[in-house]
Amino acid sequence: MANPDRKPLLLDFEKPLAELETRIHQIRQLAEENSVDVTDEIRKLEARSTQLRQEIFSSLSPMQRLQLARHPRRPSTLDYIQAISDEWIELHGDRRGGDDPALVGGIARIDGLPTVIIGHQKGRDTKDNIARNFGMAAPGGYRKALRLMEHAERFGMPIFTFIDTPGAWAGLEAEQLGQGEAIACNLREMFRLNVPIICTVIGEGGSGGALGIGVGERLLMLEHSVYTVATPEACAAILWKDSGKANLAAEALKITSWDLKNLGVLDQIVPEPVGGAHSNPLKAASILKQALLENLAELTQLTGQQRRQLRYQKFRDIGVFTEISA
Repeated sequence: MANPDRKPLLLDFEKPLAELETRIHQIRQLAEENSVDVTDEIRKLEARSTQLRQEIFSSLSPMQRLQLARHPRRPSTLDYIQAISDEWIELHGDRRGGDDPALVGGIARIDGLPTVIIGHQKGRDTKDNIARNFGMAAPGGYRKALRLMEHAERFGMPIFTFIDTPGAWAGLEAEQLGQGEAIACNLREMFRLNVPIICTVIGEGGSGGALGIGVGERLLMLEHSVYTVATPEACAAILWKDSGKANLAAEALKITSWDLKNLGVLDQIVPEPVGGAHSNPLKAASILKQALLENLAELTQLTGQQRRQLRYQKFRDIGVFTEISA
């Protein structure tokens, strides 16, 4: 988990709240130094702080939610694994000579239940981000993920995938190594697996890089995460030749959890602590764990064939709409 003692990184819309909390701290410190009772004043300011926090985080724009999804302190795949699992063994390598650090996976035990967990992994700082390629997996990463999913199928273990990437690595070497083929192969193979698959967007779910580990019976999204065919900046550059219009693109793309729930793409929105998952990572992990286990309990009641059919029908229904003529 991220170190809570580090100085917080503030987004623009968080600054009024930070200023109010600083003021509360200063008043409390002055009161202690001068032995003055300001309990009532502190209580009023704390109530105002709670109200302001709820107002800010309940009315965020799509672009502001994208900022939260990209927050450098937002819990990552390994953070959640550490928090929700009793045991964790990371497995490495795609058995073709590579081990992509941008996509991690292994065997975990959650409340005594053996599972396979796979997810994109971003870095905590610039050096770590460079090492993990900012969570943009190479073909070897997707092949490693498929190897682990086949392992889960062989031993009857459910699969949890955590999605957090701006997209698959689009470099020349990735194309030479078969990026498109690796992702397409994952899509095909995930549809044939009999074990339960639950996919969760924990941060930024971008393009085919997200979909490469995103085929399952259930798709969950953390409240302030996003899921999109292309980043708003890329979309704006394509449509208007101006990445500065990313705000407009974010609105049009319908990237938020609420948008996708209304469109029928998403199965469940997982609430975050007020202030975002980075404000209370342990609570965010606890809420996510409960959601995963509840969904898994439902899916384990089905046969493998029923789960495959549910998975297939879920994706067949995406984008279907009824047009009513006047």
